[in-house]
Amino acid sequence: MRVLRASDVGKVLLKGGPARVDTQVPAKFKPGDEVVTRNMSPEGHTRLPRYARGRRGVVKRHHGVFIFPDTHAANGDKNPQNLYSVCFTARELWGEPASEIDKVNIDLWDDYLDRA
Repeated sequence: MRVLRASDVGKVLLKGGPARVDTQVPAKFKPGDEVVTRNMSPEGHTRLPRYARGRRGVVKRHHGVFIFPDTHAANGDKNPQNLYSVCFTARELWGEPASEIDKVNIDLWDDYLDRA
């Protein structure tokens, strides 16, 4: 079993590694598309915040194709997917008490999104 010592964390983080992959995966969405996030409760790792599940937003930017962190964390599979910046109103995320002018952008992968 490999163990990462606390004293080595900084060196490992500096090494990093590219998450962008040079694979062609057709984009499901484009800027301006309305989407809804999936309301899911997966076991293990996910980068879809609970407060954003089942919420409607608008794709603002397509970042390209990247390693999908959920499957990569679970079993090392890169599972390349498109990554988008999706804009949500604060009221969509937190209801009427939230500001009517504030917005939140969240970077989300294909597996988190459906067309609205």
